[in-house]
Amino acid sequence: MSGVMSPANRGDARVNDLVLRELRSIEEFKDVFRLFDGIWRPNPDGAPVTVEMMRALSHAGNYVAGAYRYDRIVGASVGFLGMTGAERVLHSHITGALAGHGAGFALKTHQRAWALERGLERITWTYDPLVRRNAYFNLAKLGARPEEYLPSFYGTMSDGINTGDESDRVLAVWRLTAPHVLAAVRGEPHRPVIPADAVAGLGERNGRPVRGPTDASDAGTVLVAVPRDVEALRRAEPRAAREWRVAVREVLGDLLRDGARVTGFHDKSCYVVERPP
Repeated sequence: MSGVMSPANRGDARVNDLVLRELRSIEEFKDVFRLFDGIWRPNPDGAPVTVEMMRALSHAGNYVAGAYRYDRIVGASVGFLGMTGAERVLHSHITGALAGHGAGFALKTHQRAWALERGLERITWTYDPLVRRNAYFNLAKLGARPEEYLPSFYGTMSDGINTGDESDRVLAVWRLTAPHVLAAVRGEPHRPVIPADAVAGLGERNGRPVRGPTDASDAGTVLVAVPRDVEALRRAEPRAAREWRVAVREVLGDLLRDGARVTGFHDKSCYVVERPP
């Protein structure tokens, strides 16, 4: 499911009944602002990105794009150029989409094409490691990989999704020409192989996290579970949500810090982590 880029339309692409294009005007940026406001429900002083910032980023040659269905905006993405060591990358600051349109995947393929046209080989972004659907989308449907755990990355957040929780994030790295990424963007989600001797470093029982033997010397593969719906859990059982936050931070965070690699997301429920030999 990939769009065909049209140079005459300055980056416009069509994917099924979606039109994707880079945004240039204040009215377009206002559309994005309203879309994000409806998704994240931030406090008035806590918008994830402002109209003025989108204007500046776009004017400076960064990535600001929208997905439209029958002239209605249903998704948008804002990113900026950055450096990782000596390598230039696109950092995708925020992507939001209404459910049911396929706009999230379409925007990512559009973003990937935009980056490759500019000689970039990696896109990075951060996401909450506790949100199952985002983990599955990022790792399985796109083929990105979490490479760094970032505790309380944004400090205290007070929007309608994150209120009451710490803003831990993982840094996802999307290596745009890797074989498993090429397969993913063709519509073939990545399904990791789970060896028979894999251990549950973090499991779930009655909605609560249960820790396992991540330090076992013979455990080359560790599975790290996340809650079924952490956003609902924050509202209904904030204490349980807090337990999950701490457990994932300590188990997944420690594994990544010690050199382990996340290689996939299994059964839409747990990270697959390969420990170094």
